[in-house]
Amino acid sequence: MATPPPPQHEPTSTSSLSKSDSGRKKLLAVLVIAAIAGLGWHFMHQSPADGAGYQSGRHGMGKTGAPQPVTAKPAVKTDMTVYLNALGTVTANYTATVRSLVNGQLEKVYFHEGQQVKAGDLLAQVDPRPFQVLLTQAEGQLAKDQALLKNAQIDLLRYKALLAQNSIAEQQVATQEALVRQYQGSVKADQGQVDSAKLQLTYSRITAPISGRVGLRQVDPGNNVSTGDTNGIVVITQEQPMNVVYPVPEASLGAIIKARRTGGPLPVEAWDRENTVKLADGKLLTTDNLIDTTTGTLKLKAQFQNTENALFPNQFVNIRMKLETQQGVTAIPTAALQRGKQGNFVYLVKPDQTVTLRKVTTGPTEGDQVAVTDGLQPGDLVVVDGVDQLREGTKIVQVKPGASSGKHKGQHGKGASGNAASGPAGEASKHHKGQA
Repeated sequence: MATPPPPQHEPTSTSSLSKSDSGRKKLLAVLVIAAIAGLGWHFMHQSPADGAGYQSGRHGMGKTGAPQPVTAKPAVKTDMTVYLNALGTVTANYTATVRSLVNGQLEKVYFHEGQQVKAGDLLAQVDPRPFQVLLTQAEGQLAKDQALLKNAQIDLLRYKALLAQNSIAEQQVATQEALVRQYQGSVKADQGQVDSAKLQLTYSRITAPISGRVGLRQVDPGNNVSTGDTNGIVVITQEQPMNVVYPVPEASLGAIIKARRTGGPLPVEAWDRENTVKLADGKLLTTDNLIDTTTGTLKLKAQFQNTENALFPNQFVNIRMKLETQQGVTAIPTAALQRGKQGNFVYLVKPDQTVTLRKVTTGPTEGDQVAVTDGLQPGDLVVVDGVDQLREGTKIVQVKPGASSGKHKGQHGKGASGNAASGPAGEASKHHKGQA
């Protein structure tokens, strides 16, 4: 009888493994659904106090509902002066570079650097001896030709007398007349040479062409100077009066023309670079006759008497030109004006001590005030300090200027500790300690 073969173990099928993985996935899904359901039940049953505290926090208050401390000031009705601001460059009314009009050796210098001089004052002396020699030569040639002319004139008179007696030919008289005219021309030429030599001698004395302040000396005595020197001997600038040239935007041209028509010369103030110290008062002198197309600006020139010498040539100054004075405008502090995507706005304080966002249209600014042409009325309270935490409908409490930020931080700290002591968690903690 044949022996049956031993039993063989069949390999584990892939279908059983798939069923096991499917079971684990189903279990994981059930756990996730249960967790989500538990979170939903928690949020549905949270305490109303927590919800109110969260909502209050969104409006800039703590969980206790504390109002936001702010500083508010009323809009006022006032007169506001409209200024046009610009950056200008100080220019001298007259500037002259003193150059020698003759070639020669600089002999003496009679001015001190930085000295105030008047027109006609002697500044320097070029060696005059070469020009004196030329003058002497020209005067000698003039005297010679004058003697020849006088002799020719006497001969002409004699020839005319002889011609009347028919003693000489008429041609001889005509020749003598031509000789007299020739000597007359020579005398005139000699006189021109004398005048030229005198002028050269005068030019050897270098005088101030204008009144003003001399700068640094460009050449020392003993050096040769010429008419082609580009630097010259010294530069003189007139400091009284002084001008300021400044560009203004093309859009301001209409307001400038209107202001010049309705009033006299427009007042102009010059301030220092930091715009803190006023240097001088002046008036608008003139405007340029064209607009610079590359910058879209128009150049204006103002004149200042500069009696205190506060303005210096090529100095940069801030210009404030008065255009007009608007009567009875509504103005608010510039700190109250906010800017956002919706444009300019302020936080208006309502009678129930909440704030609302109010859009405004602004006008000119003067100092720390800005005019509001639309959106506010005189007496409306606007927030000027503490606006960082404000939203529409935020409850506020008014404090003194400068105290809103400090008080705000203190209230937030107090609110946090108050919640720990008096909130539901605090009560639970007290109850637990009592049971222990």
